[in-house]
Amino acid sequence: MRRARRRLLAGCLSGAVAVVMCACGGAGASPAGAPTTDHFDSARAFADLRMQVRLGPRPSGSAASRALAERLRARIPNGRFEAVPGGLRNVVGHLSGAGAPILLAAHYDTKDLPGFVGANDGAGGTAVVLQVARALRAGRRACQREVRFAFFDGEESPPGSSDFLADGLRGSKAYAGAHAKELHAVVVADFVADRDLAIPRDSSSTPALWARLRASASAVGAARAFPDRTGVLILDDHTPFLQRGLPAIDLIDFDYPYFHTTADTLDKVSALSLDRTGEALVELLRRMREDTCPRG
Repeated sequence: MRRARRRLLAGCLSGAVAVVMCACGGAGASPAGAPTTDHFDSARAFADLRMQVRLGPRPSGSAASRALAERLRARIPNGRFEAVPGGLRNVVGHLSGAGAPILLAAHYDTKDLPGFVGANDGAGGTAVVLQVARALRAGRRACQREVRFAFFDGEESPPGSSDFLADGLRGSKAYAGAHAKELHAVVVADFVADRDLAIPRDSSSTPALWARLRASASAVGAARAFPDRTGVLILDDHTPFLQRGLPAIDLIDFDYPYFHTTADTLDKVSALSLDRTGEALVELLRRMREDTCPRG
């Protein structure tokens, strides 16, 4: 994925140069091109992003990661922990409803690299999921589909690994193994905060679900964040669900130039990008929740 192309097809090694088809700033960003709706609080989302970065590096199992997990559990609706093999833990929550649930997820760990704080790679997706959950609390109806939230631990492969698919995605693999049969669809937010945001469909993301996302983004004035093109196949936290036959999409700007470098810092992300992503996701989930309600 991106310039380093980490998410590769099964059999490709982590850190290898990808072959196409082999196959996460400041709040003062310009408001030009901002969404036309105001259901997602981008200032609060950016504050959540900044909070994570201030904790410093947050690799799985670290004290900073465990401190963040406690904060996420307290801030997500009906928050709790689910154990992941190897002593890790996912943070999960939900908004009750009818029918098979939609899962909205991100990973909260960072790559185990000295000085790496993951403003986009980890903190951005986590901040968006937190704020979408807050936005969806308002105006709920009993007929609406349940929404689940998950912050996956262990998305990054551990030090010394050369095979991302085998050694990474630990939290999403555990969640999919336990819950995939219960779910209706999966949406993953990964690289969604970078200033120069452009998220095409990765070629593994389910086309019909991606089309619903783009329609939702257009409806709220955020279409520019989701260009009408398809990129390379990316392995990410949506992959374990796709492998089980579930519709799943991955929101990830895989051309982010600061991937796995210490330059993935606050000045490379923006509240406007969070806003475009968040408003599109609130609208998508609002529409998908209504699928279980009577027409008329």
